[in-house]
Amino acid sequence: MALPSTRVLLVQNQCLSRSLCRLQIDTLQISRWIVKYGTRRQYSIAQSTPANSEILSDDPPRLVTPLEEAKRFMIDCFKAVGTPQDHAEIVSENLLEADYRGHYSHGMNRLEMYIRDIQGGSTDAKAEPAVLKETVATALVDGKNGLGAVVGRRCMDLAIKKAKEVGIGFVVARGSNHYGIAGKYALQAIDEGLLGLSFTNTSPFMTPTRAKTATLGTNPLSLGAPANNGDSFVLDMATTAVAVGKIELARRKHEPIPEGWALNDEGMPETNPTIAYKSGKLMPLGGSELNSGYKGYGLGMLVEIFCGILSGSAYGPHVRKWGQSTELANLGQAFMAIDPNAFAPGFEDRMSDLIDYTRNLEPANPEKPVLVHGDKENHHMEKVNNEGGLRYVENQHKTNEKLAEELKVKPMTSKTVDLPSDE
Repeated sequence: MALPSTRVLLVQNQCLSRSLCRLQIDTLQISRWIVKYGTRRQYSIAQSTPANSEILSDDPPRLVTPLEEAKRFMIDCFKAVGTPQDHAEIVSENLLEADYRGHYSHGMNRLEMYIRDIQGGSTDAKAEPAVLKETVATALVDGKNGLGAVVGRRCMDLAIKKAKEVGIGFVVARGSNHYGIAGKYALQAIDEGLLGLSFTNTSPFMTPTRAKTATLGTNPLSLGAPANNGDSFVLDMATTAVAVGKIELARRKHEPIPEGWALNDEGMPETNPTIAYKSGKLMPLGGSELNSGYKGYGLGMLVEIFCGILSGSAYGPHVRKWGQSTELANLGQAFMAIDPNAFAPGFEDRMSDLIDYTRNLEPANPEKPVLVHGDKENHHMEKVNNEGGLRYVENQHKTNEKLAEELKVKPMTSKTVDLPSDE
């Protein structure tokens, strides 16, 4: 029996946001993986997402939380601290999408931090972004210290509107806060048939090449490009060598970290995770100068120029330190939408050809098929759909229970499932 070559919509219900309802995967590719490697092998690929759930617990989670229930709980928490309904929905969908795509470090894991920022007054949950300056293709927005997800949604909406009118829209914001995963905004543009780019600066963690002091943030960037039949390319990456959470995990396991991840207070490469975590000095993407770390440093500067310098927000060493929630973040962010129809015709055809060609390359390791950016997230979303919800670690459930009790909201309901320990 011939394998189907059409693309199918895997998510038809649990419509949490438009991008959550557009998950589509090449069933021929999926079937090929299942036939060649087996279902368990397919899921092992999905589990290699950039998710950082393991930084919270080493125990395999056994509880599954339906997507709608996770969203309901977060909305209730935000409303309990005075967040308007529409803002609560936007930020909850933002956090939920991070978890759904496998980026657990930027999903519900951030819920308590956002709540504390609102309670402490460093984030104004009711603030509406305002346009300060505008042309047909550009805009400068004041986030008014509002929720980063709200600022991001409004800015990308504006960039999309301009792109549809004149071919390109470029919007920068200042006075913003943590806005979730950068890829969320690229997906927002993809949903409209556009290319989307997004950048944000962050608290200083990156130590520039040859320096001893953390000066730039992890400064993530994202590019999303639409292809045929709902397929897409979604790059979402930090410009540092590694996330802080991986160093914390190594510290708890008493395992050394690879040279090239972090520096000590003397500015030298550090393999002791306890020292590295305390110093808070991540190396740029690439690691040492010999290994082209200066390129990651350059990418971090690129993001800082687009975000902090261009918008007039806090920048580089002037961004508040991580964890100092009593201070205003005043983050800078940038959003771009591009209409491919303003350029050579056939963009989506060529995009599909490129990513399909890449996926079908012969892998160096037969057990690890070649992927393109966004595939791991797609596999994770498929796994979530098959399991009936999200698998949060035990510590996340404990945090949620305490938060529910404190805020006097209905606790999040999950179900116990029988899952293999190696998935």
